[in-house]
Amino acid sequence: MTSRPELRTHSTAGRWVLVATILASGIVFLDFFVVNVSLEAIRTDLGASFTAQQWVIAAYGLTLGAFLLLGGSLGDLLGRRRLFVVGMAWFGIASLACGAAPTIGTLVAFRALQGVGAALLVPSSLAIIQATFHPADRAAAIGVWSGVSGLSTIIGPFLGGWLTDAVSWRLVFLINPPIIAFAMWVALRHVPETRRTEAGQPDILGAILIALTLGSFVFVLIQGRSMGWTDPVIVGLLAAGVIGFVGFLLAEAKGRDPMIPLGLFRSMQFSGTNLATLFIYFALSGMSFLVVLQLLGGLGYSSLESGAALAPITLLLFVMSPWAGRLATRIGPRVPMSVGPLVAALGAVLATRIVPGTHYLTTVLPGLIVLGIGLGVTVAPLTAAALAALDQELAGVASGVNNAVARIAGLLAAALLPFLAGLSGVEAASDPAFSPGFQRAMWICAACLLTGSAISALTVRRSLLTDDAG
Repeated sequence: MTSRPELRTHSTAGRWVLVATILASGIVFLDFFVVNVSLEAIRTDLGASFTAQQWVIAAYGLTLGAFLLLGGSLGDLLGRRRLFVVGMAWFGIASLACGAAPTIGTLVAFRALQGVGAALLVPSSLAIIQATFHPADRAAAIGVWSGVSGLSTIIGPFLGGWLTDAVSWRLVFLINPPIIAFAMWVALRHVPETRRTEAGQPDILGAILIALTLGSFVFVLIQGRSMGWTDPVIVGLLAAGVIGFVGFLLAEAKGRDPMIPLGLFRSMQFSGTNLATLFIYFALSGMSFLVVLQLLGGLGYSSLESGAALAPITLLLFVMSPWAGRLATRIGPRVPMSVGPLVAALGAVLATRIVPGTHYLTTVLPGLIVLGIGLGVTVAPLTAAALAALDQELAGVASGVNNAVARIAGLLAAALLPFLAGLSGVEAASDPAFSPGFQRAMWICAACLLTGSAISALTVRRSLLTDDAG
């Protein structure tokens, strides 16, 4: 057993832990939004197509989603602070490489390496909070983590847009290492080490199989139309994805130390929360990706203007997440996780009105405000519900699974949503065919948010007390 968690959010020690975890995870979240506002500049500078822009997003999401599970279990077994610091160092070095990438191919490769570092640090950051804070303060600490981490996504698009317009998109990646270095210093001085006492081996086979599965399916979704659905490479990778997924399930069922013990999914709270996460984050990630491209290519916004346009979403997340975390502590996560996505779905419907020739105040802003309110109500209770579904000893596993689901949802949004919306053949966001596909994509996002709301209402408990996961 780990030692009893005692840190409080109002204590100096607790605040230092929050500083380290918020800074590092905030940089990871920042890279989702900052890179979005730089995609058109990257396309122009490196000669990238819309498909290549998808890969810039998908490569990061692929390795992040595939290895988050391994990162969570490694943190539990080897020490959460240790993996947190290693992940930060890896992420910082990969960010430098992205900033120096000479071609679109090398940028995609370095983005994949960036995702590996993120996969080590993100689950450890949440697991550190879960394992070190007193149970009475845990949901509030997660709310602060969610809200203040969101501050990076407020500043990031402004800063990233300004750097892209004034200097170069490369500086978007080069702002990461100094912040990471400070977070590492804080972590080494102030974050206590926690781990599971039981010995075990990391599930390398499981990580390889899930990476094979995701990589195969993503390649098929992004490249299938251009290469042809009957191309031997496409057919072979589709088969490899199916075989990899079956192999992953078998490895987790029969492995001595699986990174996802399948018995955990006997907890309705755990299964329901993660399924809701998949639909909600698919919609959020898809909207973040495509709304920015519509603003850049369809409405002619600069990188700075498109980053500023999204500020209401992240500002509302920042303001509302701590309150939503406290609300979940008092009344449980079911109500906010059911109502929040309903509100966000209305925001997605309003976003269908964002087409060339429309104005920001009358068309863009209303949908973003409604979406931000819905997400602000949802995100912190969702995270708290996922972590509370399992025993504190499994904090790293719970954090790894929930974060992996969220990042896999983002990966699927970059690869699958354009395919479903009929955007696969579009060369650029300025193409006249982009807007009709964009509108179809927003309706799909609204449907996903409604599905997430229904799942939450049916499966999430009224209390944050841990149940028996089986």
